[in-house]
Amino acid sequence: RRVHGVLGAGRGPLVDAALAASEKTSRAIKVYAVEKNPNALLTLAGRAASEWPATVTVIGSDMRDWAPPELADIIVSELLGSFGDNELSPECLDGANRLVKPNGISIPSSYTSFMAPLTSARLHKDTKAMAAPGDDKAFETMYVCLLTNVCVLSPPQPVFTFDHPNRAERIDNERHGVWRYPMATDAVIHGFAGYFETTLYGDVKLSTNPATATPDMYSWFPIYIPLKVAVHVRAGDVVVAEMWRCVSKHAVWYEWCVVEPTPTAIHNSDGKASAIGL
Repeated sequence: RRVHGVLGAGRGPLVDAALAASEKTSRAIKVYAVEKNPNALLTLAGRAASEWPATVTVIGSDMRDWAPPELADIIVSELLGSFGDNELSPECLDGANRLVKPNGISIPSSYTSFMAPLTSARLHKDTKAMAAPGDDKAFETMYVCLLTNVCVLSPPQPVFTFDHPNRAERIDNERHGVWRYPMATDAVIHGFAGYFETTLYGDVKLSTNPATATPDMYSWFPIYIPLKVAVHVRAGDVVVAEMWRCVSKHAVWYEWCVVEPTPTAIHNSDGKASAIGL
């Protein structure tokens, strides 16, 4: 019997998938459905009582705090955001390392964010319309949106990668990088488009990156990373962008800027405009 931990079970779709896989492969499983949201727990409890076999146990706990009666062979989660790691998947799954056997696996096993410069007078205008007079914080927040009325100016490049289970002796989810984007045409850069790719297990992948996008998948829109001041570029210029993923005891946030050809301010420094609470 395999032990499955469904971490962040929500209303149970991943539990359904685990049970369907068990039936299809004729392999017995024990499922622990771990969820901290009290509203979702009501649905899970109802489904456990009326739909699911006795091999499903609902656990009302944060996955990072739960003390399991046995270790899992497989942990399954759906914690990915539109930029991959922007909904605390690394922090949550690293906190769940102790729930999985030394030879256990995580689904997903890895994910990588991608970023590319874009031009969109419409997005810039809409962001400005949300800003209070004299306050630029609207331009220091990432926005999940369907990227219409935009032109991506250079192919997306990989940004940050996370692997699970994370077996590092010292886990550090802070990241920093610099990316160089050659410009093929004169343009005005209003910000960046964000995407992600994930490996669920083996060669099974999902992607919102246009170059590798999963067909007919609408679970995630891209992300828009705005700039306060648009950057004018010429054909042949190389746009140099810098980004940080910052982690404190209480929050995770991103900071970003353009370094060349025209430097901008660092956006969202110290998470002053947007941060995800731990």
